[in-house]
Parts: sequence; structure tokens; C-alpha cells
Amino acid sequence: MLRQLTTGDGTNFSFQRVALRFESTVDYDIFTRKNNKSLADTLVHPRYKGLMMEAAQFQQFMHSPLGQFLAGLKRNGDPFYKRFLNKHGDERFSVFLIDAPDFLTKKGIYAFYVGEELRYIGRCRDTMKQRINQGYGKIHPKNCYIDGQSTNCHLNAKVTEAGHEVDLWLCPLESDDEIILAEAKLIGKFRPIWNVQVL
Repeated sequence: MLRQLTTGDGTNFSFQRVALRFESTVDYDIFTRKNNKSLADTLVHPRYKGLMMEAAQFQQFMHSPLGQFLAGLKRNGDPFYKRFLNKHGDERFSVFLIDAPDFLTKKGIYAFYVGEELRYIGRCRDTMKQRINQGYGKIHPKNCYIDGQSTNCHLNAKVTEAGHEVDLWLCPLESDDEIILAEAKLIGKFRPIWNVQVL
């Protein structure tokens, strides 16, 4: 089974359906599991230095594991915890992966559909195993932070929300230049809603 997408200049791309398997139920508060650094260790990082003044009120927690500290803030209704996270870092996530070995080593342009609606177009210049199974499909605590992977969190949360209504499609391409150009043309024409929300 194939899906055809045509760019504004008439270039046609054929997509093949890629089977996905959901490995776990929906998970919350993944960011709270990042405990390899303390609050003090985190605040000296360039991406977090701007939070130093506001964090000064929490001197008694400076040597607490970061995730544990933020979990306490969230429990107490203090929105300051969100300042450490990317805009999708406090979403609901699940674990999903490609359940079709033939696609794991392929690269190209991929598309997420929910029912018949095209929701996202992306490019993969490494392998689909890296992009999906080790990227979008499994959110690690570090991904949730402002120096993490906001797009991974965003896509996983959207796929999790849609659940088994989601389908993944791939147009295999070999040339990195062609992959970059095709992605730009297809996003430009279709403006899928999940792409627009990332911008």
C-alpha cells in the first residue's frame, strides 16, 4: 500500500506504511527522573544561568537531585519548575517503535498521519531506527529540559495523544540533498499541523 504526496512543483513522492508497536502505557513526569546532577550543578550550565537569581530562594535544595527538586515544586503548585523544561517537557509520553525490520536501516522523508489527516513531515538522514526507536519513540529525562530535545518530546506527546490512530509512512531516499529539499517542499505545500506547532 502506498500514499502519494506531490509538491507544488509537481514532484511526486511515494510513501510506504511502516508498522509501529506501542511498548508501554502513557507515562507522566519523566523529567523528574533526571537525577544525575544537583540543582547547583545545573544552574552553572550556560543554558540555566538565567535562572540563578530566582533559584536563590531555594538554597536548602541546592544539593538535591534536580528531578527530585522539580518534582517537589510541581507537587506544591510552583510553576518555577517549568522554567527548567522545554515547552513540551512536561507532557505525557509513551514508548513506541518501528515493528518492521526492513525499514530500520532506511532513510528519507517520513510522515505521521492520524486517520486520513497528514499531521507531520520530517526528514531522516541517518536511519529510521535512530530517528524513531531511539529518538521520538523513547523520551529520556534529559530530553525534557531546555538543553534537551524539544521536538522529540513534542512528537512523542502528539503520537501518544493520538494513540493507535497514528500511522507512520516513509518515502525512502538515498541522497541527503534530495531528502532536505523534499522535506522543505512538502512542508511548504502541506503545512502539517504538528510541524506548524514546532515552528
